Amino acid sequence: MRVLSIGNSFSQDATWYLHGIASAAGREIETWNLYIGGCSLYRHAKNLRGGLREYSLEINGQGTAEQVSVNEIAEKGGFDAVTLQQASHYSGLPETYDPFLEELASYLRKTLPEAKLYIHETWSYDPDSTHDGFPVYAMSSELMYEKLAAAYRRAAEKIGAGFLPVGDGIEALRKTALFAPRTGKYPVNRDGFHLSVPSGRIFAGYIWAERLLGLDVRGNSFRPGTAALSPEPEAWRLMQEIAHEIAAKEK
Repeated sequence: MRVLSIGNSFSQDATWYLHGIASAAGREIETWNLYIGGCSLYRHAKNLRGGLREYSLEINGQGTAEQVSVNEIAEKGGFDAVTLQQASHYSGLPETYDPFLEELASYLRKTLPEAKLYIHETWSYDPDSTHDGFPVYAMSSELMYEKLAAAYRRAAEKIGAGFLPVGDGIEALRKTALFAPRTGKYPVNRDGFHLSVPSGRIFAGYIWAERLLGLDVRGNSFRPGTAALSPEPEAWRLMQEIAHEIAAKEK
């Protein structure tokens, strides 16, 4: 399976370990992430109109040193799924999605008719985040999640896309003792908004693997890096159980 993500650092987080998770289950997936930090749907649409080669291309979580455009990658074809998302600071503002999301979806359906479109639901910031977009949400993770969840659901319905509920999963994970903000042993975020390494990134990868490949990630054996960076067995079990439960709600 080949997946194209037109995104930013949040799609980078979500796809970083996906290839490894799939391989551990005996499945092959190739992820192509078109990366511009903080890129919004407005900018994606603008880049598309101009055929601008402003994206860093990452394949299976690794940089390629290539600068590409959405147009040239999409027109190569061969993708089974394409993911779209809003910039995190705009994620809870539905008025920022229109008409750019529809413009992108229309182009992709015409250019890649065999590919299924998905909306990647990103996540709210950590309660202690200092991100300059956080004041829009009254510096409240709960309010940000409430708003982004509604905006992303609306977006998916509007273009008839599948849904990758990472934001829902992160919210559920934060409610556990091991991953709770401020008090948990394993923070979900590494800087107040990006996902932690490896836990947060692996968790997002689990949800993508469940939704895109139909995997049941419970018991998945993939472990990145050194043992010192890996959570304890109970944390792995908890991440896999929650990812499976959240993904199953979309089926």
